[in-house]
Amino acid sequence: MIKIIIREEYLEELKRWKDKDLIKIVTGVRGSGKSTLFQLFIEYLKDIGISDEQIIQINLEDANYDFKDYKELYSYIDKKIDKHKNCYVFLDEIQNVLEFQKAVDSLYIKKNVDVYITGSNAYLLSGELATLLSGRYVEIKMLPLSFKEYVSAFNDNNYYQLFLDYMKNGGMPGNIDILKNNPNDIDKYLDGIFSTIVYKDIMARNNISDKMLLESIIKFLFDSIGSPVSTKKISDTLTSRGINTSNHTVENYITAFLESFLIYKAERFDVKGKNLLARDYKYYAVDVGLRSYLLGKKADSDMGHILENIVYLELLRRGYRVYVGKVDDLEVDFVAENRDGLKYYQVALSVRDEKVLERELKSLQKTGDYYPKILLTLDMDLEADYNGIRKINVVDWLLKGE
Repeated sequence: MIKIIIREEYLEELKRWKDKDLIKIVTGVRGSGKSTLFQLFIEYLKDIGISDEQIIQINLEDANYDFKDYKELYSYIDKKIDKHKNCYVFLDEIQNVLEFQKAVDSLYIKKNVDVYITGSNAYLLSGELATLLSGRYVEIKMLPLSFKEYVSAFNDNNYYQLFLDYMKNGGMPGNIDILKNNPNDIDKYLDGIFSTIVYKDIMARNNISDKMLLESIIKFLFDSIGSPVSTKKISDTLTSRGINTSNHTVENYITAFLESFLIYKAERFDVKGKNLLARDYKYYAVDVGLRSYLLGKKADSDMGHILENIVYLELLRRGYRVYVGKVDDLEVDFVAENRDGLKYYQVALSVRDEKVLERELKSLQKTGDYYPKILLTLDMDLEADYNGIRKINVVDWLLKGE
């Protein structure tokens, strides 16, 4: 039997917004667990007394629901709504319906209807939908399993070994049962997810026909996680390999990758000036397992940047806006910002070498402010404090928070 991992934080968020006068929109990469989250929430609704007749659930990728436009979708749902009871409408992969935003808006204005939708493309919240529903929706951004969620699926207290596995296999929820029963199938499973993202969310939506160029660009970005990248650098590198492209084309592909949640972009932040800088962004993969699948053996050669990628995603999960910090000519791996202010994070595999420790501390020492500063490493020794800079084992940080 497949074990469903209870995504507590996302589930609690849906519970908090239940019956609030807002459309609940769950976004995230394919395979990250959006449909399962809906299933868990529907089970919760039934547990608190909501009847089956009050729940309408449609997956728009199911061939049984072939609506040619928003009017057909709306009409189908409207006939099922009980006018005398609260109804809960769940629409999976809503972007597959032409002008879906009009159906969503029409459902939203009904006083007895609570609307929940998912989408695997940021297009969902751009253009007309954002305009039409401005101020009337809340977005819940879903990512693959955190390490804490990943650990909960195994009866194993060897967290260090589990983390090494997580660094390679990533956190797609479907990984778990494959790893337990037939680990050799994991690449086959990840290939299925990647192919669906490429064909449905990128190529079909953006009228892209050159799959080889697409894969070359995404491999370049996955291979460059944690390093500053420009469209010109990608274009020049591919051209030197005999793959002709242009800055403009590369930029369009990167936009498509961002919209499909396959990658995330970290802007650069001037720590002393407290302002954003306008070039040489860093990109991170939505899942290090997808990266391992796509790059093969080459993926294992840069453990430091894989660790950095995992920390970046965890900071997003914790609700931070995450930037790459610039301090004079030095760099802080991450500047994490929320309503309480800033936190600075430096990430390193090990700082047992004194010269490495000195290098990793240097940028944190030069920030010129008193916001919290944390050095995350895989070193297993005790926590330490270097004049206010705390060194924490990254596995402990992922499991306990900070």
